Amino acid sequence: MKLLTKKRMAIAAGVIVVGGAAAAWLVPKGEPQVPPSKYRTAAVDMGAINQTVTATGTINPVALVNVGSQVSGTVVELNADFNDRVSKGQVLLKLDPTIFNAQIRQAEASRASALANLKLAQANFHRNQQLVTQNFVSSVALDQSRREVDVAKANVQLAEAQLARAQADLNNSVIRSPIDGVIIKRTIDLGQTVAASFNTPNLFQIARDLTKMQIDTSVSEADVGALKDGLPARFVVDAYPDREFHATMRQFRLAANVVQNVVTYNVVLDVDNKDEMLKPGMTAQVRLVVANRPNVLRIPTTALRFQLPEEEQEKLRKKEAEKAGKNGNVKQVAQKPAAPSQDDDLAFRTANETARQYKVYRLDPKNQPQPVDIRVGLSNFRYTEVVSGELKAGDQVVTRTLAQPKEDM
Repeated sequence: MKLLTKKRMAIAAGVIVVGGAAAAWLVPKGEPQVPPSKYRTAAVDMGAINQTVTATGTINPVALVNVGSQVSGTVVELNADFNDRVSKGQVLLKLDPTIFNAQIRQAEASRASALANLKLAQANFHRNQQLVTQNFVSSVALDQSRREVDVAKANVQLAEAQLARAQADLNNSVIRSPIDGVIIKRTIDLGQTVAASFNTPNLFQIARDLTKMQIDTSVSEADVGALKDGLPARFVVDAYPDREFHATMRQFRLAANVVQNVVTYNVVLDVDNKDEMLKPGMTAQVRLVVANRPNVLRIPTTALRFQLPEEEQEKLRKKEAEKAGKNGNVKQVAQKPAAPSQDDDLAFRTANETARQYKVYRLDPKNQPQPVDIRVGLSNFRYTEVVSGELKAGDQVVTRTLAQPKEDM
C-alpha cells in the first residue's frame, strides 16, 4: 500500500509540473513595460490668453499748481496749512506791507512833483506864446518851452507808472489761491522771509481735485507698438496689496527718455479716485491689457525655453538617420541640402516669420521626447498661443528635466 501511495504522489506531482509548464507556454506574453518619464510635462489645452504690458509709475493729481511769490518780504500772516481745502481767491498768507506802503507814498510824492512841474511848464509855454505874438521873445524860446511841457507830461506818466507798480507790489504781498483745491505741500512758515530774486519761490502746492488722479508711467520702446488710447489697465499699490484698481490709458507722449541707452516713453493713465484712497506720490505697478484671445490652443511658456541636453539631441539625430536609412533615403540624408533660392532666403522674410518660430518637445507613448516645430502668437509669463504646428489638445509637452536621484556610494 505504501508503495502504491508513493507512486500516486509522484504521478500527481508530475502532472502539476507539466500542467504549469504548459500553462506558462500557452499564456501570451505581456506588453513591454514603458520606462518612467525623466521630464516634467504639461498638457496642451484650449483657453484664453491675455497679453499685457507692465510698467511702474507714480500717482499724481491731474491738475497741480505751484503757488509762488513775485515780491520779497516777511510772512506776518499764515492762513492755510497742509491738507486744507481752499477756494479760488482765498488768502493763503500775507507779507509785511511796511515797505510796500512806503513805496506807494514815495510814488505818490513823485507824481505830485511831476504834476507841479507840468503846471509850471504849461504856464511858461502860454506866456511865451503871448510874448512871441508881441515880438518880445523869439520863436526859439517858444520851442524850448514847448519841449519843457512835453518833458513834464512824460515825468507825470513815469510817476503814475511807478505808483501803479508800488500798488501792484502791495497787492502781490497778499498770496491768494488761484484755484479750488487741496493744499498738499507747504514750504513756508510764519515769520520766514521770502526772497524773490531770479527764481520765484514755491510757497504752496495745490491739487485741483483728488477724486481724479493720473498715473505717469515709463514704458519700454519694445512695448509701445501695442499701445493705443483707451486701453484698460489694472494696477496695485503697496498701501493696499489686496486690492486691485482700474485705470484707462489717456495719452502716449512722443518725447522719448533716454537713460544709459535705454529708451522709454511716458504714458499717462486716468484713475477714478472717488473714495480718495489713492494719495499723490504713491508707486503703482501697472498692467496694460493690449491683446486678448478668448479660446485658442495654448502651451505653457516654460516649454519654449526647454532644450534637450546635447547627448539626447545626438541620440535623436541618430534615430532619425536610422529611420531614414530603413526607408531607403540614406543617400538623401547624406547629401547636403540644396542652397535656398533667393525668395526663400531668410533675408527676404519678414521678422515676424522668423522670430515667432520655436521648437518644443512632445512625449511619445514610450515617454521619449520628440521635437515639434510650432509658430506662436500671443504670449505672457504663463501661456503662449500656438498658431500652427503638429500639436493638439491633450499632448504632453516637456517643460523641464526632473532631478535624477543620486546613486549611493
